[in-house]
Amino acid sequence: MTFQELESLYNLPLFELIQRSRSVHEENWPSAEVQLCTLLSIKTGGCSEDCSYCAQSARYNSGVSPERLMEKCQILERAKAARESGSTRFCMGAAWRGVREGTKRFDQVLDIVRDVSELGMEVCVTLGELGPSEAQKLKEAGVTAYNHNIDTSPEHYPNIVTTHTFQDRLNTIRHAQDAGMSVCCGGILGLGENTTDRLKMLEVISSFNPQPESVPINSLMPMPGTPLAEQHGVDTFELVRIIALARIAIPKAKVRLSAGRTNLSEEAQTLCFFAGANSIFYGDKLLTAANPAVEKDLNLIDRLGLKPQQPNPDLSAPNADQTKPNQPQIA
Repeated sequence: MTFQELESLYNLPLFELIQRSRSVHEENWPSAEVQLCTLLSIKTGGCSEDCSYCAQSARYNSGVSPERLMEKCQILERAKAARESGSTRFCMGAAWRGVREGTKRFDQVLDIVRDVSELGMEVCVTLGELGPSEAQKLKEAGVTAYNHNIDTSPEHYPNIVTTHTFQDRLNTIRHAQDAGMSVCCGGILGLGENTTDRLKMLEVISSFNPQPESVPINSLMPMPGTPLAEQHGVDTFELVRIIALARIAIPKAKVRLSAGRTNLSEEAQTLCFFAGANSIFYGDKLLTAANPAVEKDLNLIDRLGLKPQQPNPDLSAPNADQTKPNQPQIA
């Protein structure tokens, strides 16, 4: 979807925008389901990157101590607990710049993925930058989806991260898709960006070929010690507008309420679900930020007449449109 199309939709009265997004949502997701995902940080802190929002960067005095890669038995224990609590996707995140084939840590991750993939859940990982060979190895090991957010617009990105480029992000996404993995790609609201940046972010995401299988919409949770520690987040109505736009622009994707959900009332979350969100991070921990209690989430889902989506570990990646370019065109 072009920037001009997104801008036209964004400027609609809120109720009209939600009506349109709800229509798209019901056409593509008629079963009233919510995907429950659990995110585990399998390697926390000590990252060499300088992402301004991230408490895991070694460059900031955020109070997050660097840890080694978790033992496989610990990760499997957490994955089984997530499955028993109703999660259908298990996401593993590591605070690294990236992974490289032939290294000990990459071999360890592949071993972990193989075992987690046997539990019957969808397996998602976020490990930083990937090359083509690393992406293929992860696919073969059993990864269902690779998470790699673009965070914000290409223009605003250098204000947030300087240790890698926006194009580096796009390259990793392309490698994941070429390997046959689904892509989980979204952004963060509240990084000091403006409305234009948010719309350009969605323009890029919607132009992926194929489009992402899931789109996490994060609201900044300011972390002490990071450059954005004093940054204010966006209000609920802005969040709802962006979710509605994501639903319209990427109709077949799961739109995920991600970081920042702890700051939303049940009424605000309900409005997000109505506008097109159909996936949440669920459990007691969201990387280094708190997440609502399991019972509270299940209670809200039940009260809304929704139901948890069943796992689909054999989920096929979306097909590319052969009439469109494979890579978004960034000016």
